[in-house]
Formats: sequence, structure tokens, C-alpha cells
Amino acid sequence: MPPRAPSGTTPGDRGRGAPRGRGSRGGSRGGLPSNAPSGPPSIRGGARGGPPSTGGGPAGARGAPPGRGLGRGRAGAPPAPSRLSQAPGGTRALPDTSDHITTIGVKRTAFGTSGRTLNVYTNHFVTSVPEGSVYHYDVIDAANKTLPARLNMEIIKRLQTVAAPDVFTPRVVYDGRKNIFAPRKLPLGPTDTREFRFTLTDPASPQASQAAEAEGETGERRRGPKVYKVKLALVNTINTEVLRRFIAGKQSHDNDVLTAITALNVVIRMQPSLDYPFNIRSFFTNRETKDIGGGIVLWRGYFQSVRPAIGRLLINVDITTGFMYKPGSMLDVALDFLGRQRDPNLLAPSRGFPERERLKLQRFLSGVRVLMQIPGRAPPAGPASRNPRPVAKLTPVGANQLAFTNRDGVTLTVAQYFKTAHNYTVRYPDVVCVQFASGAQVPMECCFVPEGQFMRKQIPPNKVTDVLSFAAKSPPERLDSIRQGLGTLAYGQSEYVRQFGMHVEDTAGPMTVQARVLDAPTLRYHGDSKQPTIKPRDGEWNLIDKKFYQPATIERWIVVIYESQRRFRPENAQEVVNGFVQMFRAVGIQVRETDPIVSYQNSSGKIADQLREVGRQCYQKNRNQGGPQLIVVVLPDVSADMYHAVKHFGDITQGVATQCLSSTKCSRARPQYYANVCLKINVKMGGINAVPEARSVPALTDPHNPTIVMGADVIHPAPGSQGRPSFTSLVGSVDSDTSKYVADCRAQTGRVEMIQDLQSMAENVLNMYKSYRTEREKKPFNLKRIIFYRDGVSEGEFRKVIEQELPQLKAACTTLGIQPKITMLVVGKRHHVRFFPREPREADPSGNCPAGTIVDSDITHPTEFDFYLQSHTPAGPTSRSAHYNVLYDENNFTPDSLQALSYALCHVYARATRSVSIPAPVYYADIVCARAKLHYLPGGDQGDLSESATQLSSTEADRQMETFRSGFKPVHAKTRYLMYFS
Repeated sequence: MPPRAPSGTTPGDRGRGAPRGRGSRGGSRGGLPSNAPSGPPSIRGGARGGPPSTGGGPAGARGAPPGRGLGRGRAGAPPAPSRLSQAPGGTRALPDTSDHITTIGVKRTAFGTSGRTLNVYTNHFVTSVPEGSVYHYDVIDAANKTLPARLNMEIIKRLQTVAAPDVFTPRVVYDGRKNIFAPRKLPLGPTDTREFRFTLTDPASPQASQAAEAEGETGERRRGPKVYKVKLALVNTINTEVLRRFIAGKQSHDNDVLTAITALNVVIRMQPSLDYPFNIRSFFTNRETKDIGGGIVLWRGYFQSVRPAIGRLLINVDITTGFMYKPGSMLDVALDFLGRQRDPNLLAPSRGFPERERLKLQRFLSGVRVLMQIPGRAPPAGPASRNPRPVAKLTPVGANQLAFTNRDGVTLTVAQYFKTAHNYTVRYPDVVCVQFASGAQVPMECCFVPEGQFMRKQIPPNKVTDVLSFAAKSPPERLDSIRQGLGTLAYGQSEYVRQFGMHVEDTAGPMTVQARVLDAPTLRYHGDSKQPTIKPRDGEWNLIDKKFYQPATIERWIVVIYESQRRFRPENAQEVVNGFVQMFRAVGIQVRETDPIVSYQNSSGKIADQLREVGRQCYQKNRNQGGPQLIVVVLPDVSADMYHAVKHFGDITQGVATQCLSSTKCSRARPQYYANVCLKINVKMGGINAVPEARSVPALTDPHNPTIVMGADVIHPAPGSQGRPSFTSLVGSVDSDTSKYVADCRAQTGRVEMIQDLQSMAENVLNMYKSYRTEREKKPFNLKRIIFYRDGVSEGEFRKVIEQELPQLKAACTTLGIQPKITMLVVGKRHHVRFFPREPREADPSGNCPAGTIVDSDITHPTEFDFYLQSHTPAGPTSRSAHYNVLYDENNFTPDSLQALSYALCHVYARATRSVSIPAPVYYADIVCARAKLHYLPGGDQGDLSESATQLSSTEADRQMETFRSGFKPVHAKTRYLMYFS
């Protein structure tokens, strides 16, 4: 009898679960929100009259231009309003269904009614819509320079409070880039345009004198405080009545609505942006920090965003985590990053500091802003302290070897210059220096890293655990932190919030909204099982008394071990064989060979040749009947390159299933370990673990409407990388029970979000569906419905999905001579909406809302069909629901049908005996993208999205992109019909 499989995602190859990490997509699924700013803003004018650019628009604001949208209502009259009880203050009003109200996605015509009702807390607070008009001004810097956002904020603050306070009464709000919003029209003259000139300090002030003296690593002196020229121009006037009509469902989402929402977001963020480090929607305080080493300090932050909802305007407040450079002496930061002892001379090339380590340190420190501060002396004041300079690179030698010629024609070393100009003797003259973009060079010991600077580089893998321990909070802890954050936000004390006429209802605490808990689908296993069906409870079940619905057959297999016999003894290897044989039989997998070849191999050899040789031995052992159908490989704990080689050999070169195990985890493993791994092996060998019972999800299994479910995703290279591709994936079900999937993966132009080859990929998947249905299931190819889940798309790109990807999907159907009805949804996890049980008795064992909790009213879009589904039970921290936006629906699904089938698909993820956070096809698409680098030959850096930013010329980038495209190998013909990615 197989034991209960442990709850949670089953181990991936080598015992891993589904990948946490992704390429650079602005965040990680199931991980932390992206906290790094997208670069310093510029005070610069833009296109007049259009919606302001604020880094991607506010959540819930989709950037739809005026005109008819792509949304469609369902046929027939809308259903009667739901009879469900409402939460206190709940809103379930339907939008105006007349044609003049246009949407991007499908217009909401009903609410779901299935499931039991449950009132829950959510991290939203009601705010009023201001009366009157909001005036939008462009901010134009006459010098046309890109300045840091923090300096931009200081410039506008000075303009309002000192340079022209009579013009800016009451105060205006500023987004740190190019947009100012005012609660009244500014007196700028008849053209509504005016230029202001001012300095940040009084020219006669002591600070100005100190600033001039502080400049000096190259002997330069300022002649006086810098004069800033800022020009304001009125570009739009927005009557806030449009926003009031929009949340009432009586107004299309046009540019005025978008600008109004953007303006209110700037209003609530203005005061925190002046007081704390910020990055568009979040700000961070040093009240709760954690030094995780490596020159990185974590800060607790607060996210806030104005969101339009049904019948009201809300502010979404959440906690987040910021990655900051460790403040202090740059010498200390550098040593901490490298994990060296506190001896600065370890950074001296002349004393053995490796060039490879210097370049590694340079990549980490490039861009960090530093102040020049002579040790033992008072820090600089005035502009020099407000505008630290960014590091360009590190010098290859120390201050005593770096020489330059001054204005008098005298050649000096940097160390000599600091002695003569600053009367300072450099203590560590052999240590590398900091070099700025101007070419100026400063000893590292004279550089100071100010507090609160965002670290925009990728977090090292060995720091992820520390980050998660700081970021993860249980639901009660997270809700308490949000409540405490309201004191820091202090909406009632913000003069900007008051002057714009906003009133935030934050004293009563988080909102209560109406949710429903959907019934879990019944899952079916093999008919010979002692327990052939199971209804999950709390999102979990187990394998006790169950055999796989469609077990695979293993005729021949081998075990290859890349550990020494001393570390992984022969008896350990035999335990692995016995453990698998026993579990194969327990779950129904037919295994003919109970004594497979066990071979120890040298990890420094050519893995493909070694696996091929052991496969030849298996062929001979079995009297030339065939080679192995399964290769089990035991790997050391740190073996990414070996894993790559094994997978490339199995998936791409040979077309044989491979299963990698961690030597540490499989040594003396318990039966539940083998049960979990068998979940993966069975589907890799062509089997099916479990299927949803037909009566549970009739929308998926209706024999009169054959359905294929697809999932699509895109993953991008690291920010700043050039010549590296993005990878796209498309997976699709091929069986009538929507539990068996095939996949296609491609490389495309880097950082392009829309899938360029979707038509070709869809044709490939549809042809595999056709073959499986006609040849394996012996059924006609009469596809009636496609349900397409798209992952990784921001709300501002919904229209692009409809305009660019939907036509490709339809074209693929036309090529195959079919006309199925298409339903397209976007599934999002990168949001800050959270739900919390009101009472402990209503929570699941982890303290979260129960699996199946769904919210489709109160906080959802005013006019479009969207919903939040919390389909899983996490192991500890607060669960994040998936946000579903229905963009297109020819099938006219009711809310209950579409929500039920989405929830059911969260239960057919083959690698786990629990429901997962997103539908299985979306999860699979994510995995296929994440393992795209395995399609390249082992040993190169092709496909590695974790590489640091690479700066190339345009020609070099194009050439490298073509190399990536040509080097990308498709999966083997024997593999393409199998779930090799599981």
C-alpha cells in the first residue's frame, strides 16, 4: 500500500518542486513582488494631451483609448441578480449593457452563485472620488537631462515652497517624472505655460560654500549653486465626474478615466515619496530591516494603489520587500559582498585580488550612488549630499598606480592628489578605486554609500531563503502589518490628500467582502484502486489505496549514479531500485525489469556518451529487444551543468524519459519520496495520474463539445541584456479528460511580450491533439471549443493579446479546417490583492481562506468580467489568489461554469497531490519556459536568462540573437507527445 504523498508540490528532478524562479518578468510567481525601480525618471516633456506615463498605469486601469472596445456581452437577456447575501457595504451592481459602454475584455453580465458564502477581509480601503476637476501639467526640464527621481522630487518641492509658493497654493502633486496634477488651475498666464528658474540652496548660504569645497577629486570647483529651469504647461483638464460614472458602470474606460486614476495615485503617494525611498507604487522604511549579507539589506515597504471597483473607488494597501545596498563605507560593502574578512587589502590587485572577482564586484556596484567623504571628517552638506554620483566601474589598479595630469601639466597619482588637495593620506593605496562617468577616480575608502538605495541586480540564489524568511508572513501577521502601515501612510494627515478632497475610510480597518467557497471536483483514479475516487479536502489528498488512472508500462530501465561509491554506496543504490520497484507496483505502473543495470560514472566525463554506453549495455542485457525507456540519474546536490546535460540527452537527442534524483534526498528515502517521484515518471512515460470526474466539471468533459485547454507564457532575459532571446511556450491538452498535455517552446526577440510564433505553435499543438484523439482514443476530430489561458500579461497589454495573439490562434484553426469557439483568459499572480478569514474557525489549517475561495464582486472591475480565485492551500505564508480576466468568450460561459472549470484545472497538475494556485496548463507553460535553456547544447551560456546585463552594439545584438535562434533545438520526435517537462 503506498503511503500518503506529502502535501505540497512534488519534487522536481533531483527532488525539486516547480521552479520558483523565472526570468526577468517584473516579479516571480509565488515569490516576491518586484521592488526595483525601472530606472531613474526624467523631468522631461512628453506627448501632449495623452494619458500620463507612470510606469505602466495603475492596477485596474487598462489604458483603453476612446472608441469601441473589443468586449462582448453574452447572448440573451442578463440573468436575474444573484440572491446571495451581501457583505456589509457589498456591491453587486451590473454595468450598463448598452453598446455605447465599451470594454477591452468581456463585459460582465452576471455574478457567480455556486458555493457556500463566506465573508472575508481584504486589504482594500474605500476612498471618495474628489469633486470638480483635476488639472494635468507637463513638467519640462529645459536642460533635457535625466535626473534621479529623488532629486526631481526635491526640485519640485523647492519650486512649491520657496521659489514660487504663491503659484502653488494649494500644493500640487508630482510623479517624479514629467506629470504634475493640481486641484485648481495654476496662475501661469494666458498661455497656461510658464518657466521657473531657481536653485536648491541660497547662493550665500554656508551649505553652498561647503558644497563647492566638497567637489574636488579632479580639482574642479563649482562657481555657484546650479540653476534649475523647469517649465510647466497645461495639457488636460479632467472632470472627475467621468471617474464617478466609470465605477458606476455607465462610462467606457477612456483616456480621461485613466488620467484621473493616475492623478489620484500620485496624490496618495506624494507625501510618502517625499519622506521615504520609493519606486512608483511602493515606498520603504528602515523601521524593519534585515541584513542578509552580500552587501544587501532588506527593508519592509508598503504598496498602495487606487483601484476602480464596482460602485466605488478603493485603495489597495499591502506590504512588500525592498532590496537595498548596505549603507556605509564602500570598503565594507565590497568586502561584505565578496564574503571576505575585514582586511581591505584583499581588494588590492597587487596583493592577489583576482580579476574575475574584481569584475564580479564591479557588476554589483555599478550604478550605486556614492558620496565622497574623507574618513574622519564631517560629511558634505548641500547639493553634494543630495546628489551622490553613480559608480561607473572599478579601476584595475590602486590609487598609488593611477596617474593623471592636472591643469598645470603636473602628473600625479590619485593618492598624491588626495594628499595635496585634501591633506589626506590614503590608507589603502593598493585597493582598487571607484571611477565615475566623468572619468574622475576616488579611493574606495573615501566613498560612502548613503542609506536607502535600491539594489537592482538579481538576488544571489544563496540569499533567496533569507529573503523569503523576511517576506513571508502568516495571514494574521500580514493583516496586522497592513493595519500598522496605515499609520505610516497617514492619509488623514497628508495635506495633498486633503487638498484634493479625498477621504479614505481607514479607521474602520480592512474591508469586508463577500466571497464564495466552491466545491472541489471529484478526482478519478484507476478502477482497480481500493479508493477509485477522491474529493480533495483543504486542497489536498493522498495516494493511499489508489492506482494511477492510466499507469505506464516500463519494459527496460537503467540507473546511472554520478557520485562516488564511497558517498553513495552500492547498498544505497539497491535501496533506490527496490524503492522504485515497490512503488511502481503500488501505483499500478507495470515494470517488467526488476533488476536494472546500476552504473557508476565519472562526473567529469561526457555525460551523453556515458548514458549512451549504459543504454547499449541495457540493450545487450535484454537480448537486443530495445534500449532503456527510462533513465534514472542520481546527481550530486550542486550539479546544474550535469542536469542540463542529462535533460538535453533525454529530451532533445535521444527521446527517452529521464528522472534526476538528488543523492542526498534519495539516500535512505522513505516510501512517500518514491510515491512523489512516481507522479512525475508516470506522465513522462505516457500515463495519466488522475482525471476530474465528468459529473464534477461538465463544461470540460462534455462529449458533445470536445474541448482543448491551452496555456501560454513568455519569459524574458535579465534587464539590460542585449542579444538574448525571450522564450515562449504553448501547452495543450490532448485527451478527452483534459489531463494529458503536450508542449511547444520557441525562442523569439528579447523582451517582446506578445508570442510571435503563436500560429505555428498552435498548429503544432492542434495537430498533436488531432493525432491523439483519432489514433489513441479512436474518436473523430471535431474540436468544438478552445479554452486559452494566457500568463504573464499586464493589464495594459490586454488589448495587444486580443489584437495580436487571438488572430493567430484563429488562423491556426483555419489552417486545420476547424472553427472551434474560443474563450481567452489572462491569469495573473503579480498583484497585491489578499484575502483573510474573518474568524479563525473559517480558516484552513494554514490560517488562510479555504481552497476554492472566489471573489467576483465588491473589488472587481466596474464593467469587465474578472474574478479572484484562491485555489490552493500554501504551507505557511499568506496565500495569493490568481486574478482571472476574461478577454474573449465565444462560448458564452456563465460565471459559474468558467469559475468551476478553472478551479477544476487547478487539481490536474500531475506533479502534486494537491490543488495548485493556477490552472495546470498555465503552470506547465511556466515550467516549459523556465527549462527552455535545456534546448541548447550543454556547456554554453545560450538560454541562460540569469546572466548579468550584457551591453552590445545593435549589429552584435542582432548577430547574437540569430545564434540563439539557430541553436535552439526542438524536442525529439519520441518526446513531443509526452509530458517530458513534468
